[in-house]
Amino acid sequence: MRRIASLAILIPLLTLAACDSGREPAEPSAPAFTNTASGDISGYYLPMDEARSGKWALDHVFVGQAAEFAGWQAGQRTATFAPVMLQFEDTTSPMTQTEIGEARSVTARVLPTRYTVNDGEVIFEGRSPELGVVMFSGRLDQGALATARRNLGDEGAVLTGSLKIGNAPAQAVRLRWWMGD
Repeated sequence: MRRIASLAILIPLLTLAACDSGREPAEPSAPAFTNTASGDISGYYLPMDEARSGKWALDHVFVGQAAEFAGWQAGQRTATFAPVMLQFEDTTSPMTQTEIGEARSVTARVLPTRYTVNDGEVIFEGRSPELGVVMFSGRLDQGALATARRNLGDEGAVLTGSLKIGNAPAQAVRLRWWMGD
């Protein structure tokens, strides 16, 4: 009888000990790269107001086409291109002539370590040697984007959100759409 009583006490204690490792169960992590946009939101999103940290100013946010997202998510990656990336220019560098006009001669392209793109938002996190960690979170206005696409570019804000560069405070940004060259 003592043996049964001992087992009756011991079994629940062993069960608790086996379950309690002192850690919370791990939450399944979300994929680092997700694109669920149902339409084409590709293009260059250009700042309507200056967004900068030190000598670095945001030049554009690039969003690629569905095939570029598919390739990236399948592991086809390069060190210089991603389906979502941010480019900054060094405002102290000399101007140079390009095929589409004058531009700064020194730029920094930030590739993603994580992104989420869908019909209503673009969320990006990346890192570069020049800028450190860069985070962008923006809401996409589909009506304004449709108008901009019909007009081959428009002066109205299409993507609005927040940009954080390194340790600098986050700043509000408004971006207009341009299809590129």
